[in-house]
Amino acid sequence: MASKKKTGSNAAQKPGLTKHISPHGRLTAVSMMKDEGPFVLEWIAHHLAVGFTDIVVYTNDCSDGTDDMLIRLEEMGLAYHRRNDIPEGIRPQPSALNYAQDEPLVGSSDWVMVFDADEFLCIKYGDGTLDDMITAAKARGANGIVVTWRIFGSGGVHDWSRAPVTEQYLYAAPPMWNRGWGVKTLFQFDPKYWKLGIHRPSIKNKWLEGEFPETVKWLNGSGAPMEDYFKFRGWRSIVRTIGYDWVQLNHYAVKSIDSYAIRKFRGNVNLKKDKYNSDYWALQDRNEVRDDAMLRYSGERNRIMAALLEDPVLNRLHFAALDRAEARLAEFKGTEAYNEMVEGLKAASLIPIDQVEAKPPQARDPEKIAALMSRVEKNTSEKQKADRQKPPPDRKPGTLGLYVTGAVDMSVDPPLSWHKNHEIEVPADPRIFTPPALLLIAEGKFERNLARSLPKMLPKGGTHLEIGAGCGFLAALLSRTRPDMRLVVQEESAGLHIALTRLWARNGIAAGEKLRLLQTPVADDAAALAGLLAEVKPTTLSLGDPGLRPDVLQAAYAQSGVAPPLLLILTYRLLAEHPDDLPGFEALCQSWGLTARLPLDATLAVAFCRAAQVAQPKPEAT
Repeated sequence: MASKKKTGSNAAQKPGLTKHISPHGRLTAVSMMKDEGPFVLEWIAHHLAVGFTDIVVYTNDCSDGTDDMLIRLEEMGLAYHRRNDIPEGIRPQPSALNYAQDEPLVGSSDWVMVFDADEFLCIKYGDGTLDDMITAAKARGANGIVVTWRIFGSGGVHDWSRAPVTEQYLYAAPPMWNRGWGVKTLFQFDPKYWKLGIHRPSIKNKWLEGEFPETVKWLNGSGAPMEDYFKFRGWRSIVRTIGYDWVQLNHYAVKSIDSYAIRKFRGNVNLKKDKYNSDYWALQDRNEVRDDAMLRYSGERNRIMAALLEDPVLNRLHFAALDRAEARLAEFKGTEAYNEMVEGLKAASLIPIDQVEAKPPQARDPEKIAALMSRVEKNTSEKQKADRQKPPPDRKPGTLGLYVTGAVDMSVDPPLSWHKNHEIEVPADPRIFTPPALLLIAEGKFERNLARSLPKMLPKGGTHLEIGAGCGFLAALLSRTRPDMRLVVQEESAGLHIALTRLWARNGIAAGEKLRLLQTPVADDAAALAGLLAEVKPTTLSLGDPGLRPDVLQAAYAQSGVAPPLLLILTYRLLAEHPDDLPGFEALCQSWGLTARLPLDATLAVAFCRAAQVAQPKPEAT
């Protein structure tokens, strides 16, 4: 899309506050605000630092100077303020978007993103700017990026502070917590074809049946293609589309308890009755992992903020808004209502993450949705559904992803629900497990096929070595069901090692003579692995560490002088990340005489053994 004519002037800008000029044209942020006075300048400074060339904000019924600050910012050439005069029967957000749809500044934009005052864009790609990320998106033929929320909680902060929001709150929901997967969309805007929406734009009806939908190429937050259905509807990511590698939208809906108290009695932009109650707090106060990616912007944002505050008008308005908020808080903190609110919020913070309710605005009506679908959307949806339902010619090893890939942050110990799986309690922890795994854990079916089969597969009185034990569930189960065996368990991931020790402690399992726990890295070091093999002399071997390759295992056994195992099990963590390594492991097993493949669920594990030496279990359903 060609760049469009630009409007506006930098004439009134102060030194150090030059409006960004992007090679991608006009990059416009559209937002709506009501009484956000203490936070306006940080929000503006941050999104100038990110690289928006233009910011358009609609306000309604402000009483704390929010609108006056935006008016002054427009005089300085740094943002645009518009009144949101709300027609009767219309909510504030849709009203503002209706105005934005016809606003020349927005219509002349090349890329547009609509978001709220408590949402801050956090770009991880490249240098952290829109320019770098849009360049990468265009290189992939894309004209939009679907950006998923990261829900940031209070981090245990109670008291009000004037410190930047993006530096105070550094704890968030785990990336794989699907109840926090609302999205906003950065896209190439043409008002002829698109109708603006709060989460994503919609294609105007007159263009649904033509060729225009085929021109829409959107990426997810990791730079991967979005599924075609999202061209037409949806406001949340799903397991197949989630991604945070490139970009995320940090959502600071609650902040500290004191900040929440101010907001609770301020009203909200959508006029939702009693929105800021303890249920909403429980949903939004998620602090399971630390995420400080936003700190990359601190220097530039602080520079811009300081330059803004050099303007005497902005300085006066900003500090007046802070003084007003603090005065209201002081008055409220002296009441019994405040104390009751605090107790309610503290109790809500203790609700485990898997027990939090996240209700959609309204129940989905499949028949109504189907009736609204265009022919093009129906054809697209039916084709994608059919493609997903086609049974694969063979169940691909390792495809049942139970563990979250990448580093696991266990720096905090949040409240979690625990569920019995084969008498072993397992936490419903989205920092460790994927959404499908969490469902299995809640149903008591986690690793069910292996849990039923593994104790029967291992020879009596042997030594079993598990390299890459994950959360330690299978080792815990074996320690209970096979007391005749010696178990050596290794997990080098710092996060998973902590998760393992917590699971064992919860279940009263302790390392000892028959159960040994190691964290020493061995997967990519043949000499280190050879030393472990020589020391342990395992009868059977289980491999789950994604870093272990067939050639390393072969070299390690050759160096160790230890006889090959009677049974080799490859679990899904290894198989899922390196499916092409299966033939190499299979060839190695063949050379060791492990010619029989046990009838396990291949999405969970693949096992090779000497048929005459190891009893084969009956197949079990996953």
